[in-house]
Amino acid sequence: ISSANVWTCCCLQWFSVPMEILEKLFLNLPPKEVVCTCRLVCRQWKEVADSEYLWTERCRRERYHLRDVSRTPKDWRLFYFLCKKRRNLLKNPREEDQLLGWKILEKVYDKSSNSYYFCKKSQLIDLEREGYNPEFMDHFQPDIKISDWYAPRWDCPSQYEICVELLNQKKKPVHTFAPETIVFGPWNIGIWHQMTHVFQNYGPGVRYIRFTHGRDKSKYWGGWYGLRITDSCVEICPSVETQ
Repeated sequence: ISSANVWTCCCLQWFSVPMEILEKLFLNLPPKEVVCTCRLVCRQWKEVADSEYLWTERCRRERYHLRDVSRTPKDWRLFYFLCKKRRNLLKNPREEDQLLGWKILEKVYDKSSNSYYFCKKSQLIDLEREGYNPEFMDHFQPDIKISDWYAPRWDCPSQYEICVELLNQKKKPVHTFAPETIVFGPWNIGIWHQMTHVFQNYGPGVRYIRFTHGRDKSKYWGGWYGLRITDSCVEICPSVETQ
């Protein structure tokens, strides 16, 4: 079934379709077709396409559950689409494809030890290219969640830095998350740590995200002699978290 076939049927028959039938039809159509095509047919179709039931039922069917049932979203359609589009916007977050998608910003070579010391790499995310148009970002301002995992080697000193910037159309920072550098001495147990931050209520104008992090005393990016970094992540999230 397609929205084009439903539209044609409605135009040819020209009768009022019962709400229950429309709901069943819309639940079996692609969600974008419901919003961009079906809701434009007439007032009745728009009412069904905008109904809370339609989008709560879609969430139930696709298992987008609320973590806290007492915090229901104001707009279930928005909640549904944010859940559906949610993904890691960083390319090659585990460096499994070497440095594909990353830009090296700083790499200092020490001839005496024949190794590279502090290194930084960065990635620029174009939100519109990823499917989040300017009108959507300005009006809804969805949460932007960043995450990074890091761990020191047990016998080497190392340090960890991260800086995540929300940028405007001219790629100028409007909001920045840059905590203090974390320093590890030698002879530690080398456990993994997670760095997280959520940007909220950041205002209109955000068009890009620049994610930059670095590690110390790394001989080369394919291996490590100091800090390890993996599973870097940038997500556009629903305002009510899912499980």
